[in-house]
Amino acid sequence: MDFQRVLLGVEKDLSQDEVEAIAFLCTDLLRKNPNSVSSVSDLFTMLMDEDRLSAEEPQLLIELLLTIQRPVILRELGISDRMFTASQISPYRKLLYHLSEEITSEELKKMKFLLDKDLPRKKLEKKTTLGVFLEMERRDLINEDNLDYLANIFKSVFPLLNEKIRRFSEDKCRPRSSSLPPEPNQILKQFNRTGSFNMNDPMHPLPSMNSFNTSNEPVASLDTSALPEIKRSESQENIEVLKKYQMTGKKRGICLIVNNNDFSRSTVALKERKGTNADEDALKEVFEWLGFDVEIHQDCNGQKIHSVLQDLRKKDHSQMDCLVCCFLSHGTEGGVYGVDGKVVKIKDMMSPFYGQMCPSLVEKPKLFFIQACQGTNELRPIQADGPEDETSEVVSDARVANESIPVAADFLLGMATLPDYVSFRDKSNGTWYIQSLCQNLVKLVPKGIDLVSILTEVNNDVSKKTDNTQRKKQMPQPSFSLRKRVVFPIPKRPPPFLN
Repeated sequence: MDFQRVLLGVEKDLSQDEVEAIAFLCTDLLRKNPNSVSSVSDLFTMLMDEDRLSAEEPQLLIELLLTIQRPVILRELGISDRMFTASQISPYRKLLYHLSEEITSEELKKMKFLLDKDLPRKKLEKKTTLGVFLEMERRDLINEDNLDYLANIFKSVFPLLNEKIRRFSEDKCRPRSSSLPPEPNQILKQFNRTGSFNMNDPMHPLPSMNSFNTSNEPVASLDTSALPEIKRSESQENIEVLKKYQMTGKKRGICLIVNNNDFSRSTVALKERKGTNADEDALKEVFEWLGFDVEIHQDCNGQKIHSVLQDLRKKDHSQMDCLVCCFLSHGTEGGVYGVDGKVVKIKDMMSPFYGQMCPSLVEKPKLFFIQACQGTNELRPIQADGPEDETSEVVSDARVANESIPVAADFLLGMATLPDYVSFRDKSNGTWYIQSLCQNLVKLVPKGIDLVSILTEVNNDVSKKTDNTQRKKQMPQPSFSLRKRVVFPIPKRPPPFLN
């Protein structure tokens, strides 16, 4: 790999704002004023001189591009993000960067107005949010150990951002070391929460690119046999009952429903999804009954799906218990189609809600339900990818490709079908999977059954369904990185009546 050429490629793809962000993130590494960095190539040269960056050690470059949410540059340059091992950017620096991403130009004006008594107006006049943060650091108004001044400013302008500061401060106060080595289950818990085994950076939840296993191969697991044994007390030896996620918020959360029906303008040959509105209606009724605020977006193209998810990411979920996202569309393995025929990868739909991308959902369950085919095969030998049988009321939503789905903590991914296989939709009554999901939620939530158990019953229910030819079969597949049980509180009002 010609590393110099790679770095030039990165410089070409970055905007001026992104250049400023990368320089800001490297402030502590270079111990220099980021404003003195005139270009990305200058910055990279400084980092290489400091032995922070090289062809053999490109981890910092990977971390920078992931932090500013430009993983596409890595893919275009042929760099694998699996090479990322440990964080070099301080959690404090990342916190300030992500705070700046949430502040609009109007809010920045208000912030500068409130700073007028402590900072010369001339110093602030042309500065971006990151520039203002640097000026505040220079005047010792904020630092890694004291963000009270910034929190006080936010209290007047955008109080929701103080949740991020609070979480940072709590993480910083947690003990970082112990006289005993970490126990195996602690290491696994760390991996589930952050997506890596880095023990020194609790604020760095960059996901690993491991995948939910979408093949028949066994899933790799952490070998703990070489870890030192630690004598446990009798109470520690007792089997712990699985804990439940808290469901005590003012609101249960947002339930997003993306319902794609009209594919008449698609660049790919995809038909209208008759019956999908029955799924939309059932999901809306059931999740409103469970206490969610339901948001519905119909006939979204690929770009609109990304936009809707980014808008959802930016909302404040701090008073909510969890998040639900439902996608009803044609599909391909590892992705769903926008109505324009563009594929949106499932991992790209989930990644906006990874740890640091959406701090107000950290340690809360994020539940994704995907009603879309994941291939063209059927569980029984029958052609599905050719012309649909227009006389049949049961049809599939299939196209084909090959993609994997990433793992991050506290996610559940409910897939309508197995990888490589189709799922079925009744033209009048909706899909087998979504209708079974809604019916079983209505039946089992009042009994206090947890969501994974409910999805097991959905698997059982859908596996028994078939069409009038007795040849079509379907098997859903839930995958999850949940650390606790998801148990919805029993609603006080009567359950909805579903057809």
